[in-house]
Amino acid sequence: MLNDRVKIAGVQIDPEIMNIENNTALLVSPQGITGTYRKTHLPFLGVDRFVDPGEGPFRVYNTSAGILGMHICYDCNFPENARVMTLLGAEILILPTNWPDGRNKVPEFVVNTRAYENKVAVVAVDRVGTERGANFIGRSKIVNALGDTLAEAGSDKEEIIYAQIDLNDSRNKRYIFKRGEFELDFIGDRRPELYDEIKEIQNGRKKI
Repeated sequence: MLNDRVKIAGVQIDPEIMNIENNTALLVSPQGITGTYRKTHLPFLGVDRFVDPGEGPFRVYNTSAGILGMHICYDCNFPENARVMTLLGAEILILPTNWPDGRNKVPEFVVNTRAYENKVAVVAVDRVGTERGANFIGRSKIVNALGDTLAEAGSDKEEIIYAQIDLNDSRNKRYIFKRGEFELDFIGDRRPELYDEIKEIQNGRKKI
């Protein structure tokens, strides 16, 4: 729950396309379902072995909590998702997830990296406990646009965490360490004209 008016929920069967099963996040407001995201990247793991990948496009949603982008679990390992939503104006990226044992490096490093490299807040929501022999590691966390962890849950019990996010940090993409001498802009300093291979090379690496 982002505030008392905006909530994120997860479902398996997409309510908009009933003949396709997606791992889907729903954005719920007082007006009902106001946004959906269908998981783009599917690992060979759990229910994702049996559902269809989302085909996009990535979207952001203007809400009372800020401009939100959504992705799901494994998606956060692919920096393109977060970058596209940042370019679309996202101020907060929401990440509902089921991290099993062996995925501790994701909450430890990846979530904060996505926040820092895009200068956007990230809210990651995991579960705890065991289901069908799989143990889930918890560690839900709220990270600000500077890459700092504001709040983090434990790994052994359900809990609710809170933090105050300053959206101005997400809106101003420039890091100023010493004005006029040491300034960084991970969005403005990009060179997208050099990145064509990201789209052209589908699997593996380009033969030289």
